[in-house]
Amino acid sequence: MLKINCFEFRANNSQPKTRNSLKLETLNLKLIKMADFHIEVDVQQLNRYGQVVCGDVFHSKQIRAEGRSILVLSDGIGHGVKANVLATLTASMALNYTSFHTKPEVAANIFMRALPKSVDGKESYATFTIIEIEEAGHVRIINYDNPRSVIFRKGQIFNPTEFQIPIRGEENAGKILRIREFVPILEDRIIFMTDGIVQAGLGSKRFPTGWGLDNIAQFAENQVAREFEISATKLARKILNQASMNDSFEIRDDATCGVVYFRQPREFMLITGPPFYKIKDNDFVKRIQEFPGKKIICGGTTAEIIAREMDLEIDIQHRFSEKTLPPAAKMEGFEIVTEGILTLGRVEEILEYYTTDMHLGDSPPEEVVKLLTQHDMIHIIVGTRINWAHQDPDQPVELEIRKFVVKRIVRLLETRFFKKVTVELV
Repeated sequence: MLKINCFEFRANNSQPKTRNSLKLETLNLKLIKMADFHIEVDVQQLNRYGQVVCGDVFHSKQIRAEGRSILVLSDGIGHGVKANVLATLTASMALNYTSFHTKPEVAANIFMRALPKSVDGKESYATFTIIEIEEAGHVRIINYDNPRSVIFRKGQIFNPTEFQIPIRGEENAGKILRIREFVPILEDRIIFMTDGIVQAGLGSKRFPTGWGLDNIAQFAENQVAREFEISATKLARKILNQASMNDSFEIRDDATCGVVYFRQPREFMLITGPPFYKIKDNDFVKRIQEFPGKKIICGGTTAEIIAREMDLEIDIQHRFSEKTLPPAAKMEGFEIVTEGILTLGRVEEILEYYTTDMHLGDSPPEEVVKLLTQHDMIHIIVGTRINWAHQDPDQPVELEIRKFVVKRIVRLLETRFFKKVTVELV
């Protein structure tokens, strides 16, 4: 997703990676019209042992107006800063030209001509994999010199037809783009990677020629067989961990593994604030009762209204893991009940600085963040009734703060986590 993320995921992140440790980017892509699908993308990276900058670069972009999502993984030749510059340049151009519907063989020619030459006169280059996902249900994988992507369907390897296109330009004689296209179905997976994964273990007794694509595919197939609904996050992490183990935890090349997982979307509802008209309380609660997914309440007054209408008890949980906030409560049918504005403000702060390496505790805001990041389609109901007991009736600050905080949370969920969020004011 595409955590996807200390390495912090941001869409189109071109900042060099600055820690030689396992890093995870999470990108959760939602296609608007493909109602039965949620496309979960996770990318994990590990720097070459001893390097502080990763030579592999991952970029992504959603073009909502066209219903397209584009993923680009580039591997710069060598390692360190030089490799990162080459990969960043290639990934950026690949993303932009693909966005403009440029023919891949034309775009690749431009990449090659733009990349700098080495001192000995030989061309310095970067390999790349481009994955285009269209909301109409079409996937295109364009590959240049990166390891071949592995596709799973119903838990087994799926090999759609591959065709080859030569890169234009006399200077690119013999250079080939390999392209595969297919229509995805639920539970399909795409595993894409750089050479650091395939070559892991090179020279060892077990893998004298490296781990190899066949062994990687078999390893992934075994993981899917053990846990058919294994997440993109978990599968990518397992593959990268195994590659690191093959190199005795001193990986010899920058290694990146990404997984695209087409699955059923998970729905979630957050309710904060009571409805403006008291006579609408019953309709408000009925709407919440009919929602099929998980639900939480942020706001004591809101919880009291729902409890009254549904004839439920609110059970205060006397845990003070975060002393600056009131404790959470439990109510049948809801994952958690928390205080309102203060909790949402803290949720916003956590989401702003969230990375997939972050360990979340059990405080109310952290529990809310866990639920938000675990779901794909998020429905937020914002009640607009003012709590007169908390403020001057002439200064409806509480309502404006609530709306402002919710707006910022929505922005973070959509731009950083690629969630599909709907907000309804009642």
